Amino acid sequence: MRVHVADHPLITHKLTVLRDEATPSSTFRALAEELVTLLAYEATRNVRVEEVTVQTPVALAKGLAISSPRPIVVPILRAGLGMLEGMVKLVPTAEVGFLGMVRNEETLQPTTYAERLPDDLSNRQCFVLDPMLATGGSLIAAIEYLFKRGAQDVTAICLIAAPEGLEAVKKATEGREVTIVIGALDEKLNEVGYIVPGLGDAGDRLYGTVD
Repeated sequence: MRVHVADHPLITHKLTVLRDEATPSSTFRALAEELVTLLAYEATRNVRVEEVTVQTPVALAKGLAISSPRPIVVPILRAGLGMLEGMVKLVPTAEVGFLGMVRNEETLQPTTYAERLPDDLSNRQCFVLDPMLATGGSLIAAIEYLFKRGAQDVTAICLIAAPEGLEAVKKATEGREVTIVIGALDEKLNEVGYIVPGLGDAGDRLYGTVD
């Protein structure tokens, strides 16, 4: 498993605003979208391409185009949905699928309640969107789901991660082509499985359901 921490000053600045509990949902959503676009530049560094030739106003020019089959972007509902626009702005030709997962707050284990994906992902590059890599349970389940359907490699884009979650994903995906791209590696998980210092519940803050 490869891990890339994108510690660009702009990413750190935007994450700092996201962490602030006073940041309203509208600003949180806008910043999450911007952050995903920045992180996606690193996440798509190894996207498969092929050579093409185009006609400029002056002469023929060789360039690159994204290869077929197209990559597929898979947000983990619900919080991952807030990252989707930032990703498809960068890769508008990508196909989009969905995985709905919920975490049991007592066992911290994920349950899949919905999916909308092609039955066959053979030879596909998959990009999973999940803002928080905490215990790693949801991300591990999503990665396993994609590989079972034939995915060639999986790249996860997360805003922040905890060391415990990264280690869990590493152990669960040993021997597979998995890359994790994150904006920041935080200190730890607390006793109820939240990232510290973190930014709270990303889904609640994206959609304005904080008490």
